[in-house]
Amino acid sequence: MSAASSIATSTGFDRFGLNEALVRGIRAAGFDSPRPIQLETIPAGQAGRDVLGLAQTGTGKTAAFALPLLDRLLKVRRKGPRVLVLAPTRELATQIADEIRTLSKFTRVKMVTIYGGVPMRSQVGALRQHPEIVVGCPGRVLDLLRQRVLSLGQIETLVLDEADHMFDMGFLPDIRKILGALPTRRQNLLFSATMPKEIRRLADDLLTDPHVVELPNAAPVATIDHALYLVAERRKHALLEHVLTGDDCDSAIVFIRTKHRARRLAEQLSKAGHRAVGLQGNMSQSQRDRAMSGFRSRRYDILVATDIAARGIDVSDVSHVINFDVPNTPEAYTHRIGRTGRAEREGVACTFVTSSDRGWVRATERMIGAPIPRRQVEGFEPDPDEKPEKPEPRRAPRGNARGARPRGQQQRARRNSGGRRRTG
Repeated sequence: MSAASSIATSTGFDRFGLNEALVRGIRAAGFDSPRPIQLETIPAGQAGRDVLGLAQTGTGKTAAFALPLLDRLLKVRRKGPRVLVLAPTRELATQIADEIRTLSKFTRVKMVTIYGGVPMRSQVGALRQHPEIVVGCPGRVLDLLRQRVLSLGQIETLVLDEADHMFDMGFLPDIRKILGALPTRRQNLLFSATMPKEIRRLADDLLTDPHVVELPNAAPVATIDHALYLVAERRKHALLEHVLTGDDCDSAIVFIRTKHRARRLAEQLSKAGHRAVGLQGNMSQSQRDRAMSGFRSRRYDILVATDIAARGIDVSDVSHVINFDVPNTPEAYTHRIGRTGRAEREGVACTFVTSSDRGWVRATERMIGAPIPRRQVEGFEPDPDEKPEKPEPRRAPRGNARGARPRGQQQRARRNSGGRRRTG
């Protein structure tokens, strides 16, 4: 290769001295330069150190752990499983597997993705081929482990991605059981957007002398133009129609509070002539797959989703994120709007705010450390005499002293996220 062509095909990833097959995969993926989380964690991962990476959604965490673990696998070849990657939802597990597959396309590394909601037969068959990498949801991993179909005795690296959401969804007991089946000597890579006390406790138990990287994750990334749109509750549908029909809206994810509202809103948008589809926890795996593949291929321009169902959505060219309902927590704000403005592209995030959302606005602005711009669309002014809605009474969880969810809530979360289903 001539010097000129070498310069033309070089990337910022060359500094890591990765296996040449991985370098080819990076180029094929169109990656030009490492993002901050990758710069800070890849060398430690290559050296075999434990890593704790804290960074918000859409910052490049998957490549941050995928590249060093692939590089280590290629140094010494043998049958697997050698790497276990755990994710909270089947969509995120699929997204992780897709990116690893892209980066490793010029290698012979084998991988299997395992999650609930689909028959086990094909997953069992793939495991019998001794793949080096297993990417899965905790519930199905534990099921296959108990059936002795999956062996974890030779795992060299464990990755926990979006660990905070795995706790939110009640997976922590399953994770601890899986940890008990792993070799004591192994590398651990834990990535999370936030670090609640439960995840800090898990990190302290799991990681040995970790390389810790904490990127600022409160403020939305600079490529996102985000704002609050003040509106009366009864005018939300009309304002949504106004935003969706704007010249700059090519595709949108609309976040909504409950799965029933998500289904109903998707149906209403479809009847109004939009190419819209819903994504919510009551859908079968095949329905969810059709919805996501349709949104990625632009058969649908609008995806109406709940927070849990949307975990793992990775569509790089979404122009708008619209919070039809405000998130349940301030922390969820940056995660939601991070679905646009990805991979350094520009995006727009609109949050519809009524008078009952004032407390959430104050808490969210405190969290991100700055006021969120207010915008008013003519004709959609909030009613001056609209009274804040009474918040629904919150019952204290009946879990243990550490705040774990009641068993019924954990089972529902697992079913909605692709974990194991009850068989009794």
